[in-house]
Amino acid sequence: MSKVLAVLAIGAGLVSPLALPAAAGAGGDYNGTWSVELVTESGLCDSRYRYSVAVNDGQVRLVASADRATMSGRVGPDGTVGLSVSNGAASGAVSGRLQASSGGGTWKVSPLCSGRWTARRQAMRTAQAD
Repeated sequence: MSKVLAVLAIGAGLVSPLALPAAAGAGGDYNGTWSVELVTESGLCDSRYRYSVAVNDGQVRLVASADRATMSGRVGPDGTVGLSVSNGAASGAVSGRLQASSGGGTWKVSPLCSGRWTARRQAMRTAQAD
C-alpha cells in the first residue's frame, strides 16, 4: 500500500511530477524538477511521502521509482495538474495546480486513502568553467 501512495507522491509533482521557456500552450513554464510531499488525511496509507518528479513541456514523469508503477498526465499551460497513477490493482488520481515555484492539490487512492500534496521547484544549478 505504501508503494501505491509513494507513486502518487511522485506523480503529484506533478507533480511534479516544472524553467526553460517552451512553445505557447505546452506547459513549459513548469519545466524542471519538483520536490513533492504527500500528506495522508484519511485512510490506511503512511502519513507522509516525499519524491521528485520532472516536467518537460507539460509531460510529467517519475525521476526514480523502485516499483512497477505507471503514471500518465500533464501540467497544463495554466499550471493545472491532472494525473492517473497505477501500481498493480490499485489506481489513483492526482489533481491541483502549480505556480512559478510551488503548487498543491489533492490525491486519492480509492477506497484506501486520500490527502493533499505540496510541491516546490528545485533550484536549477549551472556549471561554471574555471
